[in-house]
Amino acid sequence: MRARNFQNRFTTGRLTLPAVIITTVACWLLGALLLPQGLSGLATGSGLWQSLGTDGLPLWLSLALGLLLHGLTGWILIALNNAYAIIRMRASVQTAFYLLFVAACPLLYQLQAGNAGAIACMAALYFLLGSYRQRQPESMLFYAFALLGTGSLAVPQLTLLVPVFWIGAYNFRALRFKSFCASLLGWWLPYWFLLGHAYFHGQMELFCQPFRELVSFAPWSMDYPTLLTLGYLLVLFAVATAHCLATGYEDKIRTRSYLHFVILLCVCLFAYIAWQPAKGADLLPVLLAGIGILAGHLFALSSTRASNVFFILALAALFLLFSFNAWTLWQTA
Repeated sequence: MRARNFQNRFTTGRLTLPAVIITTVACWLLGALLLPQGLSGLATGSGLWQSLGTDGLPLWLSLALGLLLHGLTGWILIALNNAYAIIRMRASVQTAFYLLFVAACPLLYQLQAGNAGAIACMAALYFLLGSYRQRQPESMLFYAFALLGTGSLAVPQLTLLVPVFWIGAYNFRALRFKSFCASLLGWWLPYWFLLGHAYFHGQMELFCQPFRELVSFAPWSMDYPTLLTLGYLLVLFAVATAHCLATGYEDKIRTRSYLHFVILLCVCLFAYIAWQPAKGADLLPVLLAGIGILAGHLFALSSTRASNVFFILALAALFLLFSFNAWTLWQTA
């Protein structure tokens, strides 16, 4: 059964990732041809990110850079699994799911702050996982929090993940006094550079702006495409989490710790998006990467008839989600 069903052929096939890349590029081209107006100015990012002038880029360049950054995030997901064996095999299925999720969300096609935030967060996760039970985890935590701090310059809400990463470091037996100080230094490092730049040029408002945006709130509102996207992700997350907890005995203790932290990270991201829905588009790429890992673990390691049916339904629902999102943006273009 495992060797014949569609789910297994998708998760283990060598042509899966190239086929997904081609599909993603095709969706990008469709967005460029049919949805030029609906794809503009959908994610705000921080004032510092806006000062880079990305909103003024030509549409084709913004789409190309957005695709490049999402591709880099997908490459980091492959490196994560190769280094830490989260899925117990050298698999690229987590990247395939991440790219499919992104392809279903035309809101994320253009270059925006959330793309940079996802790269920074996944790179930070790479170093955080590397600190697991190390005798001297200071360097790993320094790099992890420096990358997280750098990402928070573009997406200030990533600062809310700092306590979550501390919880992860504690669970990985890597949080001690010296490593805690190293994490603080790493987190503050990009802000020290920003403070020096702001002070030298007499623009202290530039330094204060990320902190003000972190605690700024808009009236709670969320459109139907975003609600449907989050609803789809929530269902997939719930099923993947249940599978992970039910079959955790099959994984090594180290792998279970990694997966439990990814689950905690996704729960916090769902909560932060619900807390500040106006910033949801900036946090969504990070959430897609986390759920991509869990979905890859679910579908690569399950082999029942029910899992195969759920896999087919998940792909069909993803296609319907893309169709609805594209139609909605075309109507508003």
